[in-house]
Amino acid sequence: MNRYKAQHDTNQSFSRSTPLRVKICGITQPEQGHAIAQLGATALGFICAPRSPRYVTPEQIAAIVAVLPQSPTGAVWQGDRIGVFVDADLATMVETAIVGQLSGIQLHGQESPDLCQQLRQRLPTVELIKALRIRTAADLALAQTFEPWVDTLLLDAYDPALAGGTGKTLDWRSLQHFRPRCPWLLAGGLTPENVLAALAAVRPDGIDLSSGVERSPGDKDLARVQQLFAQLRPCLGPGGQP
Repeated sequence: MNRYKAQHDTNQSFSRSTPLRVKICGITQPEQGHAIAQLGATALGFICAPRSPRYVTPEQIAAIVAVLPQSPTGAVWQGDRIGVFVDADLATMVETAIVGQLSGIQLHGQESPDLCQQLRQRLPTVELIKALRIRTAADLALAQTFEPWVDTLLLDAYDPALAGGTGKTLDWRSLQHFRPRCPWLLAGGLTPENVLAALAAVRPDGIDLSSGVERSPGDKDLARVQQLFAQLRPCLGPGGQP
């Protein structure tokens, strides 16, 4: 079982005593990935959808992972390395996970629970995240369909043309009573300026940012990432660390 799911199962009433998971998505440059990991991100996201302006190849992901910070003992960075796919075939996702040394796969398209089961069989130790683009209550109800088959859910804003990274926010009030049986991440238009308002309105286990800390698609603004973690300090663990 994924460690986040295990933690969630023993903490049914999520509180701020539980460190907030912070995923920065759309990493494309090794030096930015290294810096963002050092600033405090608990997960880095890599866009594996070729049509995205943030797309990176499996080899590019591996190059970024290779320069992530190490501990004094030489151990690799302990954060999560998440590949984000949109309606990709099973073989592509498995190969990318192996080549890119991914610790998690995020499904951001119209993938089925059956595909989740197949991924679980092929990659039993990899975290599975299912993203849902929320437009109506029916979209939110889909979460129950995927809960048995994934480790984590992610709620993003709906856009008719783009799968993610739109900069649009969700209606946070509609999520106030969202209590899935697995951990969930809040995405959709989060920025250093509005993240505390979002966390005051809803209680996710983590957050996911992309365009809100960018200069342009795939080019992260490290000053804004630093500003984000300064804002989040009360929500993080002892000493302001995740």
